[in-house]
Amino acid sequence: MKWDVLKKFLAYTSERTGKSKSALLLASMRDVYTYNISILEYFQFGFYDKTAKEKETWAGTGTMYEFQKIANPIDERVILEDKRLFYKNYKEFFKHHVYTLEELQAAPKLVSQLYEDNEKIVLKEIEGKVGAGVKIITVDAIKQEDLLSYMQKNNYGLLETYVNQHPDIQNLSPSAVNTIRIFTQIKKDGTYEILGCRMRISVDSPVDNMGAGNLAAPVDEKTGIINGPGVYSDITKSPEEVHPITGVPIVGFQIPFWDEV
Repeated sequence: MKWDVLKKFLAYTSERTGKSKSALLLASMRDVYTYNISILEYFQFGFYDKTAKEKETWAGTGTMYEFQKIANPIDERVILEDKRLFYKNYKEFFKHHVYTLEELQAAPKLVSQLYEDNEKIVLKEIEGKVGAGVKIITVDAIKQEDLLSYMQKNNYGLLETYVNQHPDIQNLSPSAVNTIRIFTQIKKDGTYEILGCRMRISVDSPVDNMGAGNLAAPVDEKTGIINGPGVYSDITKSPEEVHPITGVPIVGFQIPFWDEV
């Protein structure tokens, strides 16, 4: 539990609804067990303003956990948690280059080539989540001969070449690589279905994760057009129809190459 966030959400919701903090906290604890959500999700989903029928349509952390026990079995999901294994198993889909610390140590000439070919590189922790454990550096920030010892000392197990995103997306939000998430489910007959799409949009941040204070906006799966405002995980911040830094409209933004995606 992030107690400071809960305290903030309680104060905000109490002021907005006129309900006492203790009443809201009790209601959130009740809904945790009734609707299989987390306490913070009670506030993020706006359950304090929803009917029981409306609440039943929401899937929270508990539901996600139970679903993933089936869809991504615990003994196999290590591939998704360890970035080295993820790259090894899915590298045919990568367009940029990724190297483990061990690969770089075994082939010192790789580092020289990387410094020669790139202005920026990205260092990552193996099991970093929510944008943590990511460091973007210019090649002149660390001497070439010091890079591997720096990675080892600071627990960076991966090096990636920097991704230059499409000019339209760069214009929308230049501080980070902004990624598209398409939620899919493989069915028993081997076919798949799309559950939803969203675009993660950085707000003056080197990463685009919501947990790092950034936005996520819904995307129409047929057109690739953002069809709703970007929202923060912090409910005290209003949804954004226009990017708060660049001023580029979020709603109506056409994601490039959607058919190819």
